[in-house]
Amino acid sequence: MNEIFLLKLGEIILKGANRRQFENKLKTNVARRMRPFGEFKVNILQSTVYVEPENDECDMEGAWEACHVIFGVISLCRCRPCEKTLDAIFDAVVTYLGDDLAAASSFKVESKRSDKRFPMTSIQISQEIGGRLQEAYPDVMVDVHHPGYTVNVEVRDHAAYVHGPAEPGAGGLPTGVGGRAMVLLSGGIDSPVAGYMIAKRGVELECVHFFSYPYTSELAKQKVLELARLMTRYCGRMTVNIVGFTEIQEAIRDNCPEEYFTLIMRRFMMEIAERIGRDHGCQCLVTGENLGQVASQTMEAMGVTSAVVDLPVFCPLIGMDKEEIVTIARRIGTLETSILPYEDCCTVFTPRHPRTKPTRAQVEKAEAKLDRPALIERALANTELVKVRYHG
Repeated sequence: MNEIFLLKLGEIILKGANRRQFENKLKTNVARRMRPFGEFKVNILQSTVYVEPENDECDMEGAWEACHVIFGVISLCRCRPCEKTLDAIFDAVVTYLGDDLAAASSFKVESKRSDKRFPMTSIQISQEIGGRLQEAYPDVMVDVHHPGYTVNVEVRDHAAYVHGPAEPGAGGLPTGVGGRAMVLLSGGIDSPVAGYMIAKRGVELECVHFFSYPYTSELAKQKVLELARLMTRYCGRMTVNIVGFTEIQEAIRDNCPEEYFTLIMRRFMMEIAERIGRDHGCQCLVTGENLGQVASQTMEAMGVTSAVVDLPVFCPLIGMDKEEIVTIARRIGTLETSILPYEDCCTVFTPRHPRTKPTRAQVEKAEAKLDRPALIERALANTELVKVRYHG
């Protein structure tokens, strides 16, 4: 039999009557992710997704890499199916795992018997296969407490499966079961990580970016689109809304007190993001805000900026240290792009002494000279939609 992948379900197994909905969505997501790599058969049985190549033309390495970034999978392994007999299981271990086993200093066998019709218990299977392996590999010691290598045997309904140690999956919930969110994507380190973390909870993403040409360059825009493409490795294809923001920022500069520039700008961003999000079926906004990180991210400032919208505003990074955020950015592959030295609109007209503890009344008074509805309508009319597809 050919090599196949076993993807183990995570917290989906805790679901009740709606568990089938989560499993069906995960199955669909896995099948879609496998398409660039050939023809695969995808099924879910016994809390496991079976990914089986239909022919020898499949790109197994590419498919294996893609399986690591599918939300809803807690762990995964490459395995060799075989008949449910001790001789077949032993032969599969020797031919499929023999090189790794021979290179180890010690080993143990862990067995799981899901098919209760099999005449031996899990412990008996481990003892029998372990005894045979000890004879076949006399230089490799048995160590059931701290083994250098673990041989896994799973006896399931349709076949037995042998594999080495499982690898961690992406975790979370399948994309598409948690609604739809609009992510405010700035181009920095934080917002892609915030998008990734909310996507991990099964949420489909759409992004909005505010572009202030000529104060920000075309390279800054391309940087944001590249960040979105990197994010789609985990969350799938999405749309990036590029909003022309220059007129609004110039109006703020010309008509508002300097210490309120950033707060008023962010209020415009939130309201525009909500307008686009509602039109596109989003149920929430997502920002990369982190409490106390900068002047506009105090409790008072965040309360003022979120007051202009009715949609819930989710801030997945709110209590994290910067180093924690950087670690995640490095792991998901967005850090190197995020630190490219291209300015975004948040660095344009930055106040020298920003207000850190504003009240809503103070900010509303500071922006009173602005024609907010007209500025927002013109910004919405000057919005470009860019479709971004995930990397194969």
